[in-house]
Order: sequence, then C-alpha cells, then structure tokens
Amino acid sequence: MKETENVEIMHFDQEGYLKDGAAAVEAGKRMIALADQVADEGYDALFLLGVGGTWDELMQLEYLMNKFGDKDFEAYLIHAAEWNVMGHKRMTNRSVVLTASESGTTPEVLEAVRKMKDMGVRVFAMTKPEGPIGKAVGAESCIEMASAHGSGGCELGYYLADCFGLRLLNRRGCFPKFDLFLEQTADCWKDLLDIRKRFEPKAEEIAKKYALAPYTMFIGSGALWGETILFAMCILEEMQWKRVRYVSSADFFHGTLELVEEGVPVVLFKGEDECRALDNRVEAFLTRGVTGDDDIVIIDTAEYAIPGLDDDFRVIVSPWILSSMVTDRLSAYYETVTKHNLNYRRYYHQFDY
Repeated sequence: MKETENVEIMHFDQEGYLKDGAAAVEAGKRMIALADQVADEGYDALFLLGVGGTWDELMQLEYLMNKFGDKDFEAYLIHAAEWNVMGHKRMTNRSVVLTASESGTTPEVLEAVRKMKDMGVRVFAMTKPEGPIGKAVGAESCIEMASAHGSGGCELGYYLADCFGLRLLNRRGCFPKFDLFLEQTADCWKDLLDIRKRFEPKAEEIAKKYALAPYTMFIGSGALWGETILFAMCILEEMQWKRVRYVSSADFFHGTLELVEEGVPVVLFKGEDECRALDNRVEAFLTRGVTGDDDIVIIDTAEYAIPGLDDDFRVIVSPWILSSMVTDRLSAYYETVTKHNLNYRRYYHQFDY
C-alpha cells in the first residue's frame, strides 16, 4: 500500500476530481477533432488569446508549440487587451485562434473574439457555451473546460489546450508520439491526486512559514513560467492581496538578485526542460549563503513521478504537476493562514472599470 493512500487532502473532492479528469479526456477528444478540422482546412498561423490568468495558462502551450513545431510553424501568444488596441500584423482570415475564459464573460476576450469573427478568423474557445464568449464563438467551436466538482488547479485546462495544440503539430509530422502521449496521460489524474497527497504536508509547512510575509519572490522558467506568474499574480496578488515579485530565472540576475536578503522568502519552481540550467544557476546563487536557508523554498517537479510516462512527455506534464501542488494545494493553505477567502475581491468583478 502506498504511504500516501491514507493522506487526506484538505477541502478537496477526490472522487469528483477523478470524474473531472475522465470528463477532460472525453472533452480532449473534441479538441482533437477541432484540431483535425483546422488541419484539413488549412491555416497560416495559430494565435493563443488570453488575458490575466488565461494568458498565463496559455504560455505553456506557446512554449510547447515552439519547442516541437517545425521552422515554418507560426504560433503567437497574444494579450486580448493589447490586441484590441494594437491588432497583429500577422493575423489574417486564414489564421486560427484558441482562447479560454472560465467565467465566459471576460470583457477583453469577448471584444477581441467579436472583432476576430468579423475579420473571418476561426476562433475556438474553452469556455461555457451559454456564456457571452461561447455564444460569440458558436457552440460548434466551444468546449467547456470548467471543473464540475470544483476541485483541482489548471491542469484540466492545460490538458485540453495541449490536445488541440499538440494534435496540430502531429498533423504536421512534428509530434509523432501524440497517440502514445494520449494513452499515457489518460489516467494521469490518479497520479496527480497522489502527488497532491505527497505535497500536502509541504504545502501546509510553506504556508505556515511564509503566508504572512510582507513580500515574497517567485522564480520560474520555460514550461513553468506561465504557472509561476499565475500563482503569484492570480492567486497571491488577486485572491490573497499579497505583495509578491515574480521573475523568470533568466531575468533574476538582472535586478532582482539585489533584493535578496534575510527575511525575504524566495520560492524557486524548477522545471524539466532546457531552462532547468537557468533554474540551477538561481539555486546555486540562493544556496551560497546570500540569505538564510530558512528563506529559500525549492519546488522541483522532477521529484514527483508519474509512473508509466515516457521521459519525452515530462516537459508537457510539468505544468500540470506544479498546478496541482501550488495553484491548488498551496493556495488552499495560504487561505487557512491568512484567513482571507480566495473568492473575495475588492475590485475585480465588483464594478465596471
């Protein structure tokens, strides 16, 4: 019997999560069908459209598309608010857009989608079909990504987006192991549940030590950079009103390192891609005695196994693992320490601005 089997996960519907994972696999089949439709029709470029948290979430797919894509494949991550005022000179009526909105009402995304549809651009959305964005896109181009049981981080959305993007690459001959990837990740939700159980005590420990700190740094890179921003900005700034600094491992040595001092918690998310070398450099700097050992937290996705998964796919699932641990579990423990409800906002969605 695994030592984690009897670990309870605070405020988490384990059975509901597994059902949501199974539902995501079914929804992923629709994403694959949409990608096949795009490949059959032809396209000149793929645009990933987001704002705030959805922009952060789509960063991992942009990374994967550029990592595995051929030299002629064009993928652009665009911010909805910026596109609404600037446009993008590469976008044509042969372009394809993938976007997402959990609420289905994100105003910047809705405005962009309407303008793109008027241009004749094909837009696909992971959102509620009955919401304004879902209606603007059309039911045939819309797939709901929300968790029916309310448990989990962003990994369900990551899975759906990856089904779409990696299938496009597969159809170009760039990701030949796509079917094997689907086979090996179809039941990964049990493993992500087990990873949560392993991380649960650490999540509680980190929150108790640092949730009340006046200022915290978060560092990440590569496939984990979007998840790093999402946790620091969407969870801690927006939902916990915490003052944080998020910086990439590449940029850490160009300014931020001078702010490292005793009493300032520094959290490094180590990934499993080419940028791990940059993460290692940051870790070496932090552990050379520039600050107290008690101020440093290293969370390394490589330490959390998913049995039966090929090494080639670790880079893809690393954001899923980090999301399970921090966006889900660590945020829950921050809430218990700060006594600040994650759903409470001062300004966001409280009035028009």
